[in-house]
Amino acid sequence: MSSASAESWFTESFASPPVDPHIVVAMSGGVDSSVAALLVKEAGFKCSALFMKNWNEPSDSPDCHWEDDVRDALNVCERLGLDINTVDLSQDYWDKVFRSFVEEYERGRTPNPDILCNREIKFRAFVECAAQQGGDLIATGHYVRNHYQAGRHSLQRGHDRNKDQSYFLYTLGQHELSRAVFPIGHLDKPTVREMARAAGFAVHEKKDSTGICFIGERHFRDFLSHYVAARPGPILSLDGTTVGEHQGAVFYTLGQRQGLGIGGVSGAAEGAWFVAGKDLESNTVTVVQGHDHPALLSRQLVANGVCWVGGVPAEAAFRCTAKTRYRQSDEPCAVECLENNAVRVTFDQPQRAVTPGQSVVFYDGECCLGGGFIDHTD
Repeated sequence: MSSASAESWFTESFASPPVDPHIVVAMSGGVDSSVAALLVKEAGFKCSALFMKNWNEPSDSPDCHWEDDVRDALNVCERLGLDINTVDLSQDYWDKVFRSFVEEYERGRTPNPDILCNREIKFRAFVECAAQQGGDLIATGHYVRNHYQAGRHSLQRGHDRNKDQSYFLYTLGQHELSRAVFPIGHLDKPTVREMARAAGFAVHEKKDSTGICFIGERHFRDFLSHYVAARPGPILSLDGTTVGEHQGAVFYTLGQRQGLGIGGVSGAAEGAWFVAGKDLESNTVTVVQGHDHPALLSRQLVANGVCWVGGVPAEAAFRCTAKTRYRQSDEPCAVECLENNAVRVTFDQPQRAVTPGQSVVFYDGECCLGGGFIDHTD
């Protein structure tokens, strides 16, 4: 790769690129951050690396992989000749991410901790730690692009649509983007793996981490039961007939099919059951049959805590596309800005299993406009 190509991810991120910046690479021990470090090094920048430990787990736990990840990060940095330090942000993570995660479940909502982690840890606490070791900018292995144009930074989708992570980064504003570069945002995953292989990184075939980082391979319900009190109760059909028993309403999410344990129901047709609602006060879970049952569909939602990447929109009402889940396709909608940093979103077509606690994220073509936490559907 030519030097000019290697530096495009840098020059397009700033109106006047910083002169001789020190870039601190956020190393996770995975292939994406490893190639991000490779590109920063190849481009000739002064750089170092920093590994974040975000979750405390006994080292002998079968679900604890952070020591392996540190070892992988060290090996990559050794090959690149990069200094690397480790910072323990587990207390910050507990206070600013995990507590909120638990509280949301206790309220009957379904949170996405990755979004809070990016806002509170990776682009706040980590940036502060990077600055303490002389860093001017941070580089991460996210599949997004940072474009600077007409006096504003914009958060652009990653070139690889299968890996695009803009959904998880919509809380980043101008301050955060002015301090961040994303070296692999213009690449696709196969290219990243090939670059890692060519560089001799042992992580070039390392499996991507999936799911919630602090749960790992454990059964979600078993993990959550250590932190959230739950009581078994009835699973009801829409007409109020008891069709099964749940293990705690907090554990279920809208649209869920797996783990309901509903067998043949007298008087009901054969077919899969899906969670259509839950009520913590009555300790009930309501289910319906059919993937696209009307009870699972809604056209309108209200979201709170809205963040706008480029600042509050000039128009109080506008059209764009949006999605309410990471893997969902973009859907046309109308957005109305309300008081107290809230929005009402009306989709052109009904959306399935819009879930309180999850995020709705807005797009204008390649540009991520922002998003907010879903409060309720209308």
